[in-house]
Amino acid sequence: MTEDIKTLPPSHITPDLIQQHGLSEEEYTQIVTHLGREPNLTELGIFSVMWSEHCSYKSSRIHLKRLPTEGPHVVQGPGENAGAVDIGDGLAAVFKMESHNHPSFIEPFQGAATGVGGILRDIFTMGARPIALLNSLRFGELDTPHNRHLVKGVVSGISWYGNCIGVPTVGGEITFNDIYSKNPLVNVFCLGIVKKDRLLRGLAKGAGNQVLYIGAKTGRDGIHGATMASDSFDDASEKKRPNVQVGDPFLEKLLLEACLEFLEQDLLIGIQDMGAAGLTSSSCEMASRSGTGIELDVAKVPRREPDMTPYDVLLSESQERMLLVAQPGKEDAVLAVCRKWGIDAAVVGRVTDDGVLRIREGDQIVAEIPADAIAEGAPRYDRPSAPPQYQEILQALNLDTLPDVKDPVDALLQLLDCPTIASKRWVFRQYDYMVGTNTVVCPGSDAAVVRIKETGKALAMTTDGNSRYCLLHPYMGGGLAVAEAARNLVCSGAKPLGATDCLNFGNPERPDIMWQFIMAVEGIADACRAFDIPIVSGNVSLYNETNGLSIYPTPIIGMVGLIEREDDITTQWFKQPGDVVVLLGETREDIGGTEYLKIMHSREQGMPPWLDVEREQAVQQCALTLIQKGWVQSAHDCSEGGLLVTLAECCLTHPSTPLGATITLSQERLRLDALLFGESPSRIVLSVTEGNLAHVTQCIQDMEPKVPMSLLGHVTDTDTLAVTVQGEQHATARHLSWPITDLADRWHNGLTRQLGIEHS
Repeated sequence: MTEDIKTLPPSHITPDLIQQHGLSEEEYTQIVTHLGREPNLTELGIFSVMWSEHCSYKSSRIHLKRLPTEGPHVVQGPGENAGAVDIGDGLAAVFKMESHNHPSFIEPFQGAATGVGGILRDIFTMGARPIALLNSLRFGELDTPHNRHLVKGVVSGISWYGNCIGVPTVGGEITFNDIYSKNPLVNVFCLGIVKKDRLLRGLAKGAGNQVLYIGAKTGRDGIHGATMASDSFDDASEKKRPNVQVGDPFLEKLLLEACLEFLEQDLLIGIQDMGAAGLTSSSCEMASRSGTGIELDVAKVPRREPDMTPYDVLLSESQERMLLVAQPGKEDAVLAVCRKWGIDAAVVGRVTDDGVLRIREGDQIVAEIPADAIAEGAPRYDRPSAPPQYQEILQALNLDTLPDVKDPVDALLQLLDCPTIASKRWVFRQYDYMVGTNTVVCPGSDAAVVRIKETGKALAMTTDGNSRYCLLHPYMGGGLAVAEAARNLVCSGAKPLGATDCLNFGNPERPDIMWQFIMAVEGIADACRAFDIPIVSGNVSLYNETNGLSIYPTPIIGMVGLIEREDDITTQWFKQPGDVVVLLGETREDIGGTEYLKIMHSREQGMPPWLDVEREQAVQQCALTLIQKGWVQSAHDCSEGGLLVTLAECCLTHPSTPLGATITLSQERLRLDALLFGESPSRIVLSVTEGNLAHVTQCIQDMEPKVPMSLLGHVTDTDTLAVTVQGEQHATARHLSWPITDLADRWHNGLTRQLGIEHS
């Protein structure tokens, strides 16, 4: 141990100070064991942020090992800034999804904006140029001014950052439920492209190599942001506003271009974003991955505020900053690139071979900790887990006492009007989703699609998750999220290659929350194995709880698929009158956990739809085969709202002219509400030309395993969605009809009506 540390004044670490830093007595004892002495205040702060739930995953890490992370297309799995999959032509798609939930509740604009900035840096630190952003958002119901304020602030922050930096936001999804009123969720996804053999990683190799700081000057914003993100909220949480970072997308654009130039000139050994825990996390993680140490002099770190202590500098989460390790002798070239782009840069340290993170302020050592102890030494908790006593009550739904739908015409109008199902046009019109000229399928279809220039290929991407399913049956909810994401990609003409996840849950110290988490992870893991889709990156966000009320378990799946030929790109809307409407899959009596049950009966109850993995695989493979043969005009998966909502969306989402349809459904032994609004998975609505119908029918009949197929009707040029429901043995028939203009008004304006905004 260096003598300088031994001669520092006593640290005066009290139990209150330990508690203020979010550490338990047991954790503090482990810190003393790692150090062989009492820490000083700076060291306590370092352990506080790095051993926070947000950085260490101490409650989730042992369970995340169950997720499949390897596969034939995987170039980089979990453990780096982002994951990567091989997309051919010597290229890799780099992608990841992360949360910025707590900051977005406290300050929605900057919380969401800096979430976008952070995920962008995760991508371009890998050497990839970002080409697409998506998001997955959860808010409370829009009947309160505060929830409307949160929605408007978050959407504004996302659009501002993405638009300014010039990366298109090409899609996403939003759900509204009162459970998120005090804990909105802001999950952001980014994808970039890089040459597979030029992938950069967060490494600090080579004793004596120089460590450089580049980007924005360090301020006091965001100090203990990681600790805040690892804590539950209460009524005083808005006082934590100083913990929220402030973003500058214009500076990040310069940083992005500089980092890609470093790659072109082969100037770096490693690079890491200063995200959560700032300079502390980037330095110790780079050293720990490489089995080395790093020595930093915080006096050399560029600052924008006076009188900052080493504690402040190390824990600041000021945005738009990176830590680099330069190739030997290329430090001046790195600094020259930074000068070219007008970015602050400084040599702040060097790589060592002793495995220690050593922090100096000039000649004085102010902290000295084994890098592995900070990055990997946090306790790993196998927390108690047990299903809650209310689980059986949640799952119980007696259909005998639930009245069947009496007015299907009104029910469809109400479903299309609810913000979760209604068009999100007001949201995505704020995004510049065409910048970069790669976007092929704009927001509003099952998945976003961007071209891979000069290859003739395209990538489809989506974010999906149904928290109500996960509340009612966490295991099945996790699996259904994977299945829906894959189905959305297939409906766009893509073969799924890999996934990222963002696991949003409540307080893991509660056994019922931990049980939800474990079961959801198992459901995701089993579904990913069944579909052969590895998880290559991800994020866990726990403690999404305010005053003891946790959010619903909300695992979100971001998935990427490859479209080999641009001719295979498929969208969800009907294309022309006369086309035949076909249903792949079959409708079962799946009412539990549906949007219909919530909207029409104010109940969130029952068993969610059961996922038959073999049937799901067969339906997806069938749809993809038909698309690749060129026989499919449109494809749309059945999800929230069921078959009738799916058909309405096929009519309404055409970019220029909505079309009608004439549909016949057979009720047989089903309840009418299950037939029209049940959410059975493994269903896809296709439209095909009359000329291709015989080919489609024969191809489906020849497939093994067999895929159920129903001819539903035809696309029309009328202003009507007309549905005839045949009763059992066709003895009776019920005729339902909706003017397309009425459906369009409800669907296009449902969200803006509740936001109090003039119709878009």
